[in-house]
Amino acid sequence: MKKAARIDKPLALLIAILVIAGSMIFASAAFGLLARGATHMSSVVFNHMVLGVGLGLVALCIGVAVDYRVWRKYAPHLFVLALVATALVFVPQLGFSHGGGTRWLVLGGVSVQPSEFLKVASIIAAAAYFSLIKSKVSTLTWGFGGFAAILAGPTFILLLQPDMGTLGIIALSVGAVFFAAGASWKQILATLCIAFVALGLLATFRPYVRDRVMTFIYPSQNQQDESYQLRQSLIAIGSGGLLGRGFGQGIQKFTYLPEPMGDSIFAVAGEELGFVGAVGIILLFSGFALRGYTVAARSADFFGSLLAVGISTYLAVEAFINMAAMLGVAPLTGVPLTFMSQGGSAMLASLGSAGILLSVSRRKSKTVV
Repeated sequence: MKKAARIDKPLALLIAILVIAGSMIFASAAFGLLARGATHMSSVVFNHMVLGVGLGLVALCIGVAVDYRVWRKYAPHLFVLALVATALVFVPQLGFSHGGGTRWLVLGGVSVQPSEFLKVASIIAAAAYFSLIKSKVSTLTWGFGGFAAILAGPTFILLLQPDMGTLGIIALSVGAVFFAAGASWKQILATLCIAFVALGLLATFRPYVRDRVMTFIYPSQNQQDESYQLRQSLIAIGSGGLLGRGFGQGIQKFTYLPEPMGDSIFAVAGEELGFVGAVGIILLFSGFALRGYTVAARSADFFGSLLAVGISTYLAVEAFINMAAMLGVAPLTGVPLTFMSQGGSAMLASLGSAGILLSVSRRKSKTVV
């Protein structure tokens, strides 16, 4: 009797540790709302823990149970559906704006950020496309042209919202799939040149992008305005010392640190868990990325390999960009910390993607040890 395929245990363990640790850090950060006189703490916690973690774990189980090859068949449909859902934020009575961005849908009194699911759909579409044209990836028309075509829709919609952080994650994840599929060095260099030119144009014509770049280059300027979040993040992390103030004992989250449950949650962890805890989080995400790429190398087929590369890049790079921004070694982007930051949609998409990655790990190539 043939044994049932098993998921990759080290990868599953890393995901479990990150989710549990993330939930604990979020719970600690949530108490910062009390000192700020917030009256909506229960709704915030419900949205994250129930709609995010709860439904996310259901999505993870579904992702593990469903054969990942099914997603290849429905890749175009999922991609178009995600694009349409992301564009619906501009429809009056459906879309919701906050902090200068129009990124949310309000459905039944619950806010949903559809661009989070566009990340997953874009990766699935890229993996399906490049696995289909495997022998033509190095050509300009099919390779680079297909890469540009996949990014065209998300780029147009996310520039209008605007949501540069999500666009960057999608571009990097799809780019990783393109690279793993066999893109030539000429195509990669051309992509990097276009990316630098695009960033330059955005910094020129989008003032808030320019402000974030200038804050990164000159963090000592405008410390009560653009540089405030970075300054408070560094104070929080620095005050943690080697071992931290102790879990739940952080001070910055109560009054000074902007978005302690969102973008700045790594700073909360750094203050309470210290240098050791912060390095531990970095090592966990590093281990997750390496194990994800190992799953990609051992995948039974090309589609599974590309899918694993895209999902591993998406979940790991998102985390590293967030942590780098909080440490002042990258510009602030508004990208959440994977498995930890506030956001039901982000948590749901992340855990669902992790489930698909675990599904890929169930089918290993017999030729790779």
